Amino acid sequence: MVKEKVVKEADMEAVVDGGESTALMLPLLIGEGSRHRVELTDLALELAARSAGFRRSLPSGICSALAELVRSMNCYYSNLIEGHSTHPIDIERALHNDYSQDPFKRDLQLEAKAHVEVQRWIDAGGVAKRVATTTTIQELHRRFCELLPQELLWVSNPETNERLKITPGVLRRRSVRVGQHISISLGAVPRFLAHFERTYANLGRTEAILSAAAAHHRLLWIHPFLDGNGRVARLMSHAMLLDTLDTGSLWSISRGLARNVATYKSHLANCDLPRRNDLDGRGNLSEESLVEFTRFFLRSCLDQVDFMEGLVQPDRLRARISLWAEEEIRAGRLPPKSGNVLEAVLYRGELPRGEVAAIVATGDRQARRVVAALLEHGVLESDSPRATLRLTFPATLASRWMPGLFPEKVGEAGSGRPE
Repeated sequence: MVKEKVVKEADMEAVVDGGESTALMLPLLIGEGSRHRVELTDLALELAARSAGFRRSLPSGICSALAELVRSMNCYYSNLIEGHSTHPIDIERALHNDYSQDPFKRDLQLEAKAHVEVQRWIDAGGVAKRVATTTTIQELHRRFCELLPQELLWVSNPETNERLKITPGVLRRRSVRVGQHISISLGAVPRFLAHFERTYANLGRTEAILSAAAAHHRLLWIHPFLDGNGRVARLMSHAMLLDTLDTGSLWSISRGLARNVATYKSHLANCDLPRRNDLDGRGNLSEESLVEFTRFFLRSCLDQVDFMEGLVQPDRLRARISLWAEEEIRAGRLPPKSGNVLEAVLYRGELPRGEVAAIVATGDRQARRVVAALLEHGVLESDSPRATLRLTFPATLASRWMPGLFPEKVGEAGSGRPE
């Protein structure tokens, strides 16, 4: 067995700028003269309309509850792309500090919790209007990596068996190769990120939606960090879509990418390819490949909006929740009329406690018993014993309430590393 060499930060390569021109990553945008421009713009506009319509169709209380579940779903699928499978039920447990006794599974739970916490920061407005800046990109990496267990802050060089330490938020100090793509020199990374920021940070709304896929790939092409670039790119894409579409975090591009992961990775590899011919744009890289990835990306977004809209279609969602409540009541795990309370909260988004007695047509004592049981089951939440009641979507009930959101069962977690 070859003994691994531990490499400290001091052993890293000297930060040398190879003098590469930022033109190497052009085109950064789909050209105005592209014959695909009208089609892609139509997709971007359709996505904006569909996403806004979906959010407007839901009460605000339901939006916030759904966004919590989507954060775990987004984390699950983003990690799955990297070969790490941590089921949303285990993610939910980690968010309540309930960890596996198995060290490897515990580390993956901590990794998932880190991802959720960063997305929660994004969703609360942490990067509003400054998503594509170098500062934000480094902050995404820092916030994610600072919460990781130490074992996940090391990567191995398969060619030399060296173990390399990841420093949260710090640009890489090693040359890297991803597939056939040899990334730019160490000293060139800040210059390329500055050009990236000048291009993507101040786009108009439609252009920003249209260019989200291009920004996603070009960040990966720059490969600013030793590790974690894939997750940072997907978090950045989530933040871009949240900013430009006002999604409310009610759907996730990561689910669409993970469900078509081979196609996703194939598009990323194709976008690394040089321009094919004189009909393939005017930049160094293939515009046709960038167009194909943009089309795939926008259609994946539309597919996820359609999927989530179908899941929370009021009559269907109400029917699934009511059926679950009836089964729990028959089994003696919930008091009678519990389903009436859930239906009222679902319809209105939130419910004052004082109205529960009228809904269940009983006295205050029985109303309190119903509320206590629903709170204990984790299907309602409240900020205080007197505050209004809100619906929650526990991961443990997702297979009943939100079928298809993620698999009911998963195998053992993978051993892959982030990109």
